Amino acid sequence: MSKFNVLTRAEVSEKNQNIFDSLEKKVGFVPNLYAAYAHSNNALENYLNLSGAKTTLSAKEKEAVNLAVSEVNQCFYCLSAHTAIAKMNGFTDEEILELRAGKASFNTKLNGLAAFAKNITEKRGATDATVLENFLNAGYTKENLIDTIVLVGDKTISNYVHSTTQVPIDFPLAQPLNTIEA
Repeated sequence: MSKFNVLTRAEVSEKNQNIFDSLEKKVGFVPNLYAAYAHSNNALENYLNLSGAKTTLSAKEKEAVNLAVSEVNQCFYCLSAHTAIAKMNGFTDEEILELRAGKASFNTKLNGLAAFAKNITEKRGATDATVLENFLNAGYTKENLIDTIVLVGDKTISNYVHSTTQVPIDFPLAQPLNTIEA
């Protein structure tokens, strides 16, 4: 059980209350993980600024990275949230499973991206030369490379916040990949 309560609007700073109000309007609710960030007066705003920052990656590419990174880090909160978001971005259940495994047989370019995201997360930044070469050969640029690394960091932050706080998952649960592939 979580030692971190899911903060309500009344329990957070005025600054975070305004962010909660904005999330309610935009998303329809305040995800529990975002409420965990609100234990800090600054972390929620800082995280939302990072995750919403401009990038060269498309929404679908961002979800490919989010799924691969969250799978490596075994964050079922983020896997559940990003499975739902990936479906909203047009991925099928089968494609989502592949992306979680760090591959995309259905799209050569996404395959290079998902493999890179998985590898850099597993290797804590020491990317295999072949994986990097495949990423660049798939059509990604050095700018995309840096944007992908920033996104890996962004998602790792949320993975770690959930791993530590263990706030309840408030999205449809993603199943463990190994039980699905078996």
